[in-house]
Amino acid sequence: MILESKGSRSLRLAVWLVLVCLLGALPEARSQAADNDVRRDATVVAVEKVMPSVVNIATETIIQIRDPFEDFFRQFWGPYHRRQPPNSQYSLGSGVVINEAGYLLTNDHVVRRADKIAVKFCTGTNVYSATVVASDPKSDVALLKLNPAPGEKFKAIQFAREDDLLLGETVLALGNPFGLGGSVTRGILSSKSRVLPKEGEPLDIPNWLQTDAPINLGNSGGPLVNVRAELIGINVAVLNEFEGQRAQGIGFAIPIRRVLEALSDIFPTEFVKTYWFGARVKVGTTPLVITAVQPQSPAGKAGLKAGDAIIQVNGKAPKSFIDFADLLAAGAGSDVKLALQRGTAQKEIAVRLVPENTVFNAGLIRDRLGLNLEELAPQVAARYGVGPSEGFLVTGVEENSQAATAGLQRNMLVTGMDGRQPGNLCAAAKLLYPKKKGDRVQLDLAVPQRMGNFNVLRQGSVELAVH
Repeated sequence: MILESKGSRSLRLAVWLVLVCLLGALPEARSQAADNDVRRDATVVAVEKVMPSVVNIATETIIQIRDPFEDFFRQFWGPYHRRQPPNSQYSLGSGVVINEAGYLLTNDHVVRRADKIAVKFCTGTNVYSATVVASDPKSDVALLKLNPAPGEKFKAIQFAREDDLLLGETVLALGNPFGLGGSVTRGILSSKSRVLPKEGEPLDIPNWLQTDAPINLGNSGGPLVNVRAELIGINVAVLNEFEGQRAQGIGFAIPIRRVLEALSDIFPTEFVKTYWFGARVKVGTTPLVITAVQPQSPAGKAGLKAGDAIIQVNGKAPKSFIDFADLLAAGAGSDVKLALQRGTAQKEIAVRLVPENTVFNAGLIRDRLGLNLEELAPQVAARYGVGPSEGFLVTGVEENSQAATAGLQRNMLVTGMDGRQPGNLCAAAKLLYPKKKGDRVQLDLAVPQRMGNFNVLRQGSVELAVH
């Protein structure tokens, strides 16, 4: 038996209490030490906030080799002839998440014509596949959607106000330079966007932000942020040489104003999933504000007006323009209740969305252009040597129409409208709908011609006035 005096027990209890207090205070002391760390300046804090939203993007594009003698060999050797195997082309870029459901921004040139897209977060190891939701070569902005596990959420970056840029302020460029993984560089805002882009022209150096934060290959599509961890631009290019002279410290980013405008164009809330709503909201505002209402649309008939602020959709406050579209689509098939702020008054209206293909279809195109168009069946597309989504077959031309006068005939292909390539007739009809009577539309055409044993497509274009 070990005897212990009352005094020694008291001493041991006191020591134990002191240790408990010290251990309990240790996390708080560590937290205070971290907060007081002189290294944790605004740059470090901004990087910690933004980096979980930054992704590395790897793409694979399958290049089909087209041998000029392919048709000849296939005609004479039939089943004994093997096609040339395709080649694969790979590229790397960056992106940034803008919605917790997994929507992210990057450059159009990073994902253009990609057959496979793999996305990896700079702060994790999981690799996700992604699909292109919408893209615009003119603005060089693309919107992608990750394919996450059910219920998985992501950290989204915050947008800066489109007019809140300070010449000379500290900026950070994040991305995946040379495929090295997530990295960050620092500089200043050297120049703001200098001129407004002209309609139909691609954005270029005069329209971009300039920074001396190093931007390299692979940084394209990554975020340019301020020290408040807000997105002020999307990295797009670097100038290495100008008129034979070496350039240093000249990088470019698409300004947030242009990014938000591009998002409004490529993700228009007039259409949600497969339904027609008919009103567009301004991207980046809180609350969301209606900027335009299409005539005779469900939104127009319900009484929505430009300037209305959206407070709730079926009792839920939308967090972003993407969330707004999802809430609308979830209520499709019945009346969707919108709570609005109009001036100083609050209103509640009901909107019933309609399936978009009941309005935007081949009939609308025929009424506007005097053309009967059909989507290409796979076997027809193969006969023309194009993909099924690369054009529409002209199956009829109305007599005495402008299309007939312009020389359009059956079996021609319409491969584009106003420089765009709509993937289906519904998308083509959407391009025509906003045009007024007399407005012009440019059609890109492919005319089949026979040259000896070969079928070739002669390219051309024609302008028509909308009926």
